Amino acid sequence: MKMLSDKLKNWLLPSELKAAIDNAPKPVGSFDYDRWGYHRETAYKAAASVRFLYDHYFKVKAHGQEHIPAQGRVLIVANHSGYLPLDGALLGYSLLTNPYAPRVPRAMMERLFTDVPYVGNLLNQIGAVTGERQNCIDMLNQEEAILVFPEGIRGTSKGFARRYQLQRFGNGFMDIAIETNTPIIPVGIVGCEEALPMFGNAKGLAKKFGVPYFPITLPLPLPVQVSLNFGEPMYFNGPIHCEDDLEAKVNIVKAKIRQLIADAQHKHGTGSV
Repeated sequence: MKMLSDKLKNWLLPSELKAAIDNAPKPVGSFDYDRWGYHRETAYKAAASVRFLYDHYFKVKAHGQEHIPAQGRVLIVANHSGYLPLDGALLGYSLLTNPYAPRVPRAMMERLFTDVPYVGNLLNQIGAVTGERQNCIDMLNQEEAILVFPEGIRGTSKGFARRYQLQRFGNGFMDIAIETNTPIIPVGIVGCEEALPMFGNAKGLAKKFGVPYFPITLPLPLPVQVSLNFGEPMYFNGPIHCEDDLEAKVNIVKAKIRQLIADAQHKHGTGSV
């Protein structure tokens, strides 16, 4: 029985996946936690859970992973895709299993999610942090790799009819990148919109449960191939004289992500944006 249990454990968490988590540049304390709640043992379980989805269910194809720096601070900035944070899970797993240099990423999350009892603690333990400016700056000063989705809920709630139409980006990530001298890796994500189609919003139920939207959708995600298209690092300098200066730089990143989405769609024959 123990032999069977060990085989199952090794199948769920292969030695190379465990080694990627152990060897990636990610400082933790003596109890395997860091100051924001990340927990290595929980990260093992999360990686084992996402592995099947990444490799087999969505058959994720990642392009441009060589652009992700092996160490040091970096902001990974992507479009939000689908009504659940599936894109964040797949993007995080891609960084973790990057054949060039694995990174254990952090993710800036809406307070809506991190404040949910039990769920919030679990998200913290696998690397998500409430998306506050100081949290992001402190983690970058610790040389972390941080996932950012500047569309926020605007991206996940837009519905299938507006798939891949980028919504307004928040400007905060750019301000932080300039202040901390952090490179930005833009990412275009394709497939999650089709895997998690949202056909409408049940506003009454959303109000009842206190959530921004309640998706009208299919009972299960569709097994659609997902593509992650990483661009080359982008560097921005100050000074910033006004909000228009900041927004102009944000729009450069937004345009690059739009191009990466179109390139990924072209490669897999899913049409244009």
